[in-house]
Amino acid sequence: MASTSSEQTSDAVPVTDSSAEESMLPPPVDAAMGEYYRLQQNLLICTVAFSAVIFFCVWLAYSLPIALNYLIGACGGVVYLRMLAKNVANLGRGQAKIGSGRLAIVIGLILVASQWQQLQIVPVFLGFLTYKAALIAYTLWTAVLPNQS
Repeated sequence: MASTSSEQTSDAVPVTDSSAEESMLPPPVDAAMGEYYRLQQNLLICTVAFSAVIFFCVWLAYSLPIALNYLIGACGGVVYLRMLAKNVANLGRGQAKIGSGRLAIVIGLILVASQWQQLQIVPVFLGFLTYKAALIAYTLWTAVLPNQS
């Protein structure tokens, strides 16, 4: 009996470093979604921070009405980014069609700005595009300092 147990231990598969194998495997779905939600939150925070800073700069450089026009567009951009993030999160969950409701936000902002006498189109549109500046800045930040994010 003793010889059988020694034969079994000698025929056993050698133990390998499991941490090396785990690093080659893709992350579990829950971990990947957690990482995505962190990215989503970081992008939203970055967009809101950019919007606040630019709002105060526009207020100082131009006037409060123009800064408020910018802020209306920036709020529309934040809503657009949030809707986009929700659509991306739902892509792998059986959603066959990507919604076009986000496009209505852009069209609605521009139509309201063009029809309402107190609003100006350019500050509203530039405010809407603030989310893109935040995306670019966040991408550059994580590319330069990948361990800081």
